[in-house]
Amino acid sequence: MKDPVIPLRYQLLQGGAIREHLAPLAALRITVFRDWPYLYEGTLGYERQYLETYARCEQSLAVLVWDEDRCVGATTALPLAQAEDSMRKPFEQAGLCVDNTLYFGESVVLKPYRGRGIGVAFFEHREAHARSLRLHQCAFCAVDRPEQHPAKPADYVANDPFWQKRGYTRRPELQCHFDWQDTDQPAPTSHQLTFWTKAL
Repeated sequence: MKDPVIPLRYQLLQGGAIREHLAPLAALRITVFRDWPYLYEGTLGYERQYLETYARCEQSLAVLVWDEDRCVGATTALPLAQAEDSMRKPFEQAGLCVDNTLYFGESVVLKPYRGRGIGVAFFEHREAHARSLRLHQCAFCAVDRPEQHPAKPADYVANDPFWQKRGYTRRPELQCHFDWQDTDQPAPTSHQLTFWTKAL
């Protein structure tokens, strides 16, 4: 007889409560973003500094997924008006209001737990949070990588169809740039990211 499967547990946190879980959030970001397409060579110090933005925001959201006492997935969101300048700037330069938008941060899930509906649940929780704040749009950005990049896995399947199925539209006119060190590079370089949006 097989052992019973223990269901995954979803934990929703807001504002300062996120600070208590910065360590698992940071570890997940480093692990998942190290793979294609981000190839991110992260550090716990930087991650804690980055995630503190969410902990300081009373209207932020973090959803953590637990398999017993192990954090296996996480996502974050906060009002775009309270996000860092580099996230707001593309919208402001395009003459768009940032006050009606919830910005989605990372969605990170360990490989053995993918394909179990966690990604769909993340969108549902974040969109529900946007509605609770009476925000009328959701947005996130994804890194742009060349199709022929040498580090791209042969079996890589892009998330674009999944995002489109959830109702999101790629907005090539809304782009931002972030510096980070790729796993195969000796120093940080600039990376272009393009926004996706959905009206609620």
